[in-house]
Amino acid sequence: MDQEYERRLLRQINHQNLPTEARLSKCASATCSPVSVKSGDRFIPTRAGSNWSINFHYANENCRSPNQNHKAKDASSDSSKDAMAYAALLRNELLGAGIETVPDPHTDDRRHAVLSQDSHSLFRYTVHTKRVPFDSDNEVSPYSLSPLSNKSHKLLRSPRKPARKISKIPFKVLDAPELQDDFYLNLVDWSAGNLLSVGLGACVYLWSACTSQVTRLCDLSVDGDSVTSVCWNERGSLVAVGTHKGYVQIWDAAGGRKLTSLEGHSARVGALAWNGEQLSSGSRDRVILQRDVRTPPSAERRLQGHRQEVCGLKWSPDHQHLASGGNDNKLLVWNSSSLLPVQQYSDHLAAVKAIAWSPHQHGLLASGGGTADRCLRFWNTLTGQALQSTDTGSQVCNLAWSKHANELVSTHGYSQNQILVWKYPSLTQVAKLTGHSYRVLYLAVSPDGEAIVTGAGDETLRFWNVFSKTRCTKESKSVLNLFTRIR
Repeated sequence: MDQEYERRLLRQINHQNLPTEARLSKCASATCSPVSVKSGDRFIPTRAGSNWSINFHYANENCRSPNQNHKAKDASSDSSKDAMAYAALLRNELLGAGIETVPDPHTDDRRHAVLSQDSHSLFRYTVHTKRVPFDSDNEVSPYSLSPLSNKSHKLLRSPRKPARKISKIPFKVLDAPELQDDFYLNLVDWSAGNLLSVGLGACVYLWSACTSQVTRLCDLSVDGDSVTSVCWNERGSLVAVGTHKGYVQIWDAAGGRKLTSLEGHSARVGALAWNGEQLSSGSRDRVILQRDVRTPPSAERRLQGHRQEVCGLKWSPDHQHLASGGNDNKLLVWNSSSLLPVQQYSDHLAAVKAIAWSPHQHGLLASGGGTADRCLRFWNTLTGQALQSTDTGSQVCNLAWSKHANELVSTHGYSQNQILVWKYPSLTQVAKLTGHSYRVLYLAVSPDGEAIVTGAGDETLRFWNVFSKTRCTKESKSVLNLFTRIR
């Protein structure tokens, strides 16, 4: 036998015969020497301190906040709903989440709420047994060949809300010769009686949405004047007409006669707003006059706060506050008693013509800036705080809220000449409509809140179906539905 091999064999036998204490002390002394340390070629990880929320991307998705998933809302509604249904189906089959309905991807916090459900247990081990008694509506037959669970079958059978389709083609186009291409004018308004008033040059024309009949209400060329603004009262019986010489005329639409002519402005009147029997008018002379049409013209309130032309006026739905926008880039809020503005917003970088009060949230005011600003901004007038803003990429000319949904429409000028429908508060674009070749300076909403009319310097009026129908069955039969007979 080889002597070297015999020596190693005897050393191993003697080492095994040593007591346990002696072996431990020997091993401890050996580990103190760096020469005796040997490292293997295998690495066995320890998983006791692993962070599964980092190692597994799906679990990390569950921990995201709704603000981090905000960019995912720009995807199309159909593909996003399919992705949500597929994700819910996987959670049912793999994790036993028990989801029975597909969440709406456009609704804030719903996606986060569904995905965060049962996020505390990523893996679950259960024994699945089929139930012998079953209900045909809720349970899966024991003879079914489908590998899906009962919850997944309910998920697949849950009704899918169809995506709202907004036509990108106007359902009616009217010629409007001499419709001025002036950003500071307001020449189109839609009454509660379904009459459209349009200021064309020196005349005001009324177009009936029920019969398509056109009548001329007034002609100011006799006085050497022109129309700069029109506005209907809430009942739709009176129409106010602002002129280039600073007059405000009140006309009876049904009788076709002028009731009164109000003086007081020294320059053109580009903005009008009714508040019951009171009429507010904004002019290039930087003054807002508020008058009651039932009292003598001498009884008036003069509101002075803008340093340049007043180009936007809107009363709040509760008739308590008046919002005014001017060419001085200011947005002012007035109450019904004070002669000074109670709030002033100076964030816009251009003229503020587009103003709209929300009919759904008390005190919520939206405004849009001109070419140098291009932003939509939202304000909480109850606290005076700025809420949100977004850059639209083009001049904001008009704003209007939907009467039935939390959406609003904006019309734009330089340089897109487009019409955008927004969902609030996510501020995602629902639709983008094009067709006008000039700035879309004029906007009015139909009395039933479903359609809008837009006017531009291309001398056309275009009618669009942009807002969803009302949920109230009593209001579903609106006079605007008569449009279907004359298309």
